[in-house]
Amino acid sequence: MSNSSTTTDFLLMEISDMRDLQLFYAMIFSLIYLLTVMGNLVIAAVTTLDKSLHTPMYFFLRNLSILDSCYISVTVPKSYMNSLLGTRSISKAGCGAQVFLVLLFGFVELLFLTIMAHDRFAAICRPLHYPVIMSPHLCVHSTLATLLSGLIYAALHTLNTFRLPFCHSHAVQQLFCDIPSLLKLSCSDTFSNQIGNLLSTLVIGGGCFIYIIKSYIHIFSTVLRFPVGADRKKAFSTCVPHILVVSVFLSSGSYVYLRPSAMSAGLMDMVLSVFYSTVPPLFNPIIHSLRNEQIKCAIRELMTRMFCSGDVLRIKEAFLFHSSQSHAFGNKCR
Repeated sequence: MSNSSTTTDFLLMEISDMRDLQLFYAMIFSLIYLLTVMGNLVIAAVTTLDKSLHTPMYFFLRNLSILDSCYISVTVPKSYMNSLLGTRSISKAGCGAQVFLVLLFGFVELLFLTIMAHDRFAAICRPLHYPVIMSPHLCVHSTLATLLSGLIYAALHTLNTFRLPFCHSHAVQQLFCDIPSLLKLSCSDTFSNQIGNLLSTLVIGGGCFIYIIKSYIHIFSTVLRFPVGADRKKAFSTCVPHILVVSVFLSSGSYVYLRPSAMSAGLMDMVLSVFYSTVPPLFNPIIHSLRNEQIKCAIRELMTRMFCSGDVLRIKEAFLFHSSQSHAFGNKCR
């Protein structure tokens, strides 16, 4: 117990003891991080600049892209910096910040995915009532309510975890700080914490999962009644990416948080933690840009405008340069 009062830092898990592999993983993490942030920022920029994409579906897709850029920034930079520098240390304040932000962004992402499923349900199954069901005011208010509830949820669980004394070990068996790994380090009774995590995961995660499944049952039953053609293809192209992200996020996150903390941590825990914190943010821009024709067209138009404006600017600069040279030559001759 005396050690718990002097705990100032934790030690994160090392991917490898070999220096060459640490540098290799640092390169991999940095590449994943750059691709994820750039891809999500492109989606956010396109859905903001293209006025044809100012709809509720792309409003939440833009919010999800910004959220994913923040989500992956909580865990991956610290991991690749540790691999690059060959260190494992993270301060207690930094560990607490990671726990809080991972819970916040994970909670908000789950609710955003649920709202996006509701948006698709309203657009496909209730098209005549869609402007009322997904009004701009409702979209803004639901986003603010999601962020506020996420802040409350993350703060409660973070405070409930860090009030515990940590004296068994300072080595977190994970690439970043999360609640299941920290509960194993406490020397006090963590039964109430485990029950709280279990109930909140089942109620919130299970409720969102059931609602998403119910929405897509109605969606697919409606889409299958469409005549074979562009409408059916467009409906599937907007639904399939969403289902892929939801499946990866919920399956990996549920395993990590629903598994009893008494079970020993292993490679599977680390892999699944990387999955629910890294793969959904990475997949979000990839699958939406590949499966969504409107996004692909908007990206092409944006790139065309950028290159065309650049070409016009270069032509203008060249014309002004040659004009100035001709004027100077004329003055010299006179």
